[in-house]
Amino acid sequence: MRIGMFTASQWHADEDPETVLADLRQQVRTARDNGFSTLLLGQHVVSGPVGMFQTNPLLGRLADDAAGMRIGPGILLLSMMNPVLAAEEAATIDWLCDGNYVLAAGLGYRPEEFQAMGVEMKDRVGRLSEGLELIKRLWTEETVSHDGRYFQLSGASAGVRPKQRPRPPIWLGGDVEPAVRRAARLADAWLAAPTTALAVLVELMAAFRDERRGAGLPDDVTCPIVRECFIGRDSAHAREVSRGPLLAKYSAYASWGQEGAVSGAFETGFEEFAEDHFLIGDAAEVRDRLQQYAETTGSDHFLLRIHWPGLDQAEALANIERIGKLI
Repeated sequence: MRIGMFTASQWHADEDPETVLADLRQQVRTARDNGFSTLLLGQHVVSGPVGMFQTNPLLGRLADDAAGMRIGPGILLLSMMNPVLAAEEAATIDWLCDGNYVLAAGLGYRPEEFQAMGVEMKDRVGRLSEGLELIKRLWTEETVSHDGRYFQLSGASAGVRPKQRPRPPIWLGGDVEPAVRRAARLADAWLAAPTTALAVLVELMAAFRDERRGAGLPDDVTCPIVRECFIGRDSAHAREVSRGPLLAKYSAYASWGQEGAVSGAFETGFEEFAEDHFLIGDAAEVRDRLQQYAETTGSDHFLLRIHWPGLDQAEALANIERIGKLI
């Protein structure tokens, strides 16, 4: 089983970004030293009043701290971006991390982000699909000509191609069956969001494998699963420490319109939601839940979010070290 770290690098308006960055670097180094295999960083734009570093520059800064770990965005808002720039930035990071880059991309879901980026939200599926095609070609071909609906290139040659050959892996995020089937056709794996309940995960994993078989592609693919995780000194400590930061985090998701983030009145239904989505408890509880996920979904790769705005740094580091003992 592989355990990785997933973070959105977010902070409250009253926090100091310099301190947030220093804390994040310490978390990444601690995760690396405790056997974590992967580091993914989320992306949003115009996220204020929630603070958030932009993903690609931050990945470049963290490449040495995460030495030996596979690193990448999670997810890159590719439907809003120019795929040429996305391809060359990804290739640059692949060299910075010694060929350990993974591109995890997705559609995005916040209308204000599309408006800010000057992109029509109705075009997001077409832009994502066409953009992925171009990225693969720019990574693997000497010159690329393309006359598409959204992008045009004539004899273009990327200034930098990835260190990995033939190319870095591509994961696609998504919360609904059409997105999962799209990931099966266009990517190397589906990246399962932390807002997807276990029963739905099982159904979507089956849809992914069905689509892969129908497309003549290998279906024995490991799809990474993102989960919120806190291992406490004991179960009561875990729930007490994590509840406030997680409640604030998922209330923000709800206000942003994140699929699956809420069920009814969120604060009153939080405990039920947490039981179905999070890995919270003592070491034995979390170990057993991970085993349950592995057995029911067929995945052996988990990306754990171990810190949220409002969680004390010492608690975050202790959480990482307890997860490290499981690893």
